[in-house]
Amino acid sequence: MDFLPIFLNVKSQNCLVVGGGVTATRKVELLLRANAKITVVAPQLSKQLDQLRQDGHISYHQQHFAPTNLENCHLVIAATNDAEVNEQVSNLAQEQGILVNVVDHPDLCSFIMPSIIDRSPVLIAVSTGGASPVLARLLRSRLESLIPAAYGNLARFVASFRQQVKQRLSVKKRRKFWETVLQGQIAEMLLSGHNKSATVALEKLIEENANSLPTQNYGEVYLVGGGPGDPDLLTFRALRLMQQADVVLYDRLVSDGVLDLVRRDAERIYVGKEPTNHVVPQDEINNLLIKLAKAGKRVLRLKGGDPFLFGRGGEEIETLMEEGIAFQIVPGITSALGSSAYAGIPLTHRDYAQSCIFVTGHLKDDSFDLNWQALAQANQTVVIYMGLRGLPIICKKLIEEGVPTNKPAALIQKATTSDQLVLTGTLETLPNIVAAADIKLSSIIIIGDVVKLHEKLAWFEPLEK
Repeated sequence: MDFLPIFLNVKSQNCLVVGGGVTATRKVELLLRANAKITVVAPQLSKQLDQLRQDGHISYHQQHFAPTNLENCHLVIAATNDAEVNEQVSNLAQEQGILVNVVDHPDLCSFIMPSIIDRSPVLIAVSTGGASPVLARLLRSRLESLIPAAYGNLARFVASFRQQVKQRLSVKKRRKFWETVLQGQIAEMLLSGHNKSATVALEKLIEENANSLPTQNYGEVYLVGGGPGDPDLLTFRALRLMQQADVVLYDRLVSDGVLDLVRRDAERIYVGKEPTNHVVPQDEINNLLIKLAKAGKRVLRLKGGDPFLFGRGGEEIETLMEEGIAFQIVPGITSALGSSAYAGIPLTHRDYAQSCIFVTGHLKDDSFDLNWQALAQANQTVVIYMGLRGLPIICKKLIEEGVPTNKPAALIQKATTSDQLVLTGTLETLPNIVAAADIKLSSIIIIGDVVKLHEKLAWFEPLEK
């Protein structure tokens, strides 16, 4: 280990920054966030630094660096474009035992500046010891996506109760208590912005533990939208909950790439449905969610697309509420939005469509119960979920309602994945095109003049296998 990771308290400490350019500006802004008392020495200042000077946030000496600038200095950063000056600052500072950092020159530093994930009061530093600052930044960006901004709020919340917990609970109980708080529903309430509910729940938990009362050991259900297929389209919250679930109930439309991001040791239960084969009926899924949650499990209900758009998420949370099971809902990018975006087919466009309508094309007894007149309106886009089997009937009905036979139409299969397939045609030709392609999997169907834009706006090309 070339450098010892430490965190310095520079609040109200005299810190010197030598240099007035862009790099120096970044270092000054970082020191200001740590409430340091900052002096800048440079012949001239960047616009940002000059504004900070005018606002009284920094002191400024308009001069070249001189040894006297180090008097009463706690820490110094050299950020000039003059190698000789930077080396002089480093040598003089280290001779006087002053902490010094020379930007991009770890060999001249007594400390280095890491990449920082700031969730104050939670701070995470990433460093490569100066070997590759770019790699450090890339690692930081990965961590940024995994650590919610609300963790700072969580840390402050816990701190506000530490003394009370210390007074009420024995040392033996405290560790288990805080693990319960930070890995359970109370932490999720905080991360979701429900501070008042979290406060009530924590006060109740303190009382139960102090009086050794039995606590209800219910788990929680996470109803998460897995998006249209590409794992990169998941939300930060979805990824966090996927990583902490004990068991996952997933649908047929959840892609392998998304499922791979679920915690490795989580139990996986397939509850997918197909048009003619409901592997697990909805009532059984609801009952299974309740059973697992009441056993104290953190249950991830993972759905393709968004759980509230033809995903029957509403039915599932109704059941959970009736049973008093805590739950969270995480929206996902809908299959329609993902499909259209990756296919270069905007669902609305000033020149083609001023509205969009979403319907399910699921056949019941080989027939539909749809408002065909509403679907046949001009200047709109019709998006049809689960319409593969009924595509010939859909096209026929729309033509009977007066929609032109040459109305553009498209079918998109495995949208946003490397196997994405887009078939385009018209109401008259698309059924035969799809039949010839021998499409078997569920797809999104888009009908409307916006389909004309596919060739012009399509940007996504499937990766070569």
